Amino acid sequence: MKKTAYNEITNEYNSGRVIFLSTIAAIGGFLFGFDSGVINGTVGALQLAFNSDAAGTGFNVASMLLGCAVGAFFAGTLADKFGRKPVMIVTAIVFMMSAWGSGAAGTSLQFVIARVLGGFAVGAASVLAPAYISEIAPAKIRGALTTLMQLMIVVGLFVAFLSNYSISGGAGGASEEFWGGYQAWQWMFWVEMLPAGLFFLGLLFIPESPRYLVAVGRTDEALGVLTSLTNEADAKAKIEDIKSTLEEGHKPSLSDIISKHTGKIQPIIWVGIGLTTLQQFTGINVVFYYGATLWQAAGFTEENALLQNVISGSVNVLFTFVAIALVDKVGRKPLLSIGALGQAVMLGALALIFVTADVTEAGDLILDDQMGLYALLSANAYIAFFAFTWGPIMWVMLGEMFPNQFRGGALALCGLIHWSSNFTITMTFPILLGSIGLGLSYGIYAMFGIIAYFFVKSFVKETKGRTLEDMSRDVQT
Repeated sequence: MKKTAYNEITNEYNSGRVIFLSTIAAIGGFLFGFDSGVINGTVGALQLAFNSDAAGTGFNVASMLLGCAVGAFFAGTLADKFGRKPVMIVTAIVFMMSAWGSGAAGTSLQFVIARVLGGFAVGAASVLAPAYISEIAPAKIRGALTTLMQLMIVVGLFVAFLSNYSISGGAGGASEEFWGGYQAWQWMFWVEMLPAGLFFLGLLFIPESPRYLVAVGRTDEALGVLTSLTNEADAKAKIEDIKSTLEEGHKPSLSDIISKHTGKIQPIIWVGIGLTTLQQFTGINVVFYYGATLWQAAGFTEENALLQNVISGSVNVLFTFVAIALVDKVGRKPLLSIGALGQAVMLGALALIFVTADVTEAGDLILDDQMGLYALLSANAYIAFFAFTWGPIMWVMLGEMFPNQFRGGALALCGLIHWSSNFTITMTFPILLGSIGLGLSYGIYAMFGIIAYFFVKSFVKETKGRTLEDMSRDVQT
């Protein structure tokens, strides 16, 4: 029987080593989540600090996402040229620079520049961390380990929400003075420098991806890495298996995403683009970026709105553990299908609640205690569905569905589309909120949940338990 993967030969692997390496890489996910969530509690304070209107505020919030799109695109291509590890190290440094610059900004322009810089780092982390984890993890537990990336994202979001709530509470408001004569919103950003520094230090102790090393002809180094993860015989067999999925004498590059047979983009990449776009168009980041604004529009005070964010962050973390437990047992496709329908139903319920709510003369919603409770339950049920399905599974799929020959290029393109979609949703929500209201806005997002269900049913193939090399051979390049 042909040896195709080291975990299929003896099922032996150094679980402690694999988990350690995956955890270090996943700290990039924590920073991804923290940097995305920290803006949530600062929106009102930024509007006051920079005297910006609704469109300007929306751009201040969404500006990071422009950097994310660029960062994701170039990280994928640079990782194919220089390796996963060096690009992640640069990413950690950029995280620290952005955290400092965002809090120190004295003008809207300075803030946008710092946030775009942070976006480069977030975008890079979003594609490199799942790729690295997928490339060092055995197929048997690859889904759970790649889901660790999403767990760290949601933990980062939760810590950002909790940090914002604590700092704002200690100062008496996000615009009030906190430590050292600086306002609370500034400290909300500066806190991120601590985990960014930890990420940088951790990266110094991890090896390069073995699949990258094989792709660039550094097979002795790749053998050393794989031997640290499994036994030597299996490591040697895995080297040959990886080689069989690469074009001899041709290093992976962005151009490989174009099929040499058809001259068009590889069909599997369109599936990845669909997954990344639909994850965003079901509106998840409206909840995370504008959560405080949303709940204040629904009648909650600023303090209670920030507390709702902490509750939502807790739900997100809890149900991501559910994903870790299910992804390698139930599979990717069933979870995506369940999540699409579940999110659509919960968003539809929110839309109905907001459409039927009374409105003040100023245009603010009025929810009585019962309807406020229903809205809170629906929103958190929506987050729960996202947390154990589309949140982690999309990143799992992106990390494993593309062949070794063009994984970096595919991730570059999908990352660009993902963050461009994120920017579109984030930038347009304040406009939708002001023009058609919360109810119809959430109705639009619910519709995309239905579309996502049929997309998964028609185009997504199951990847559970299959090696990266097996899937690579399925794709004609």
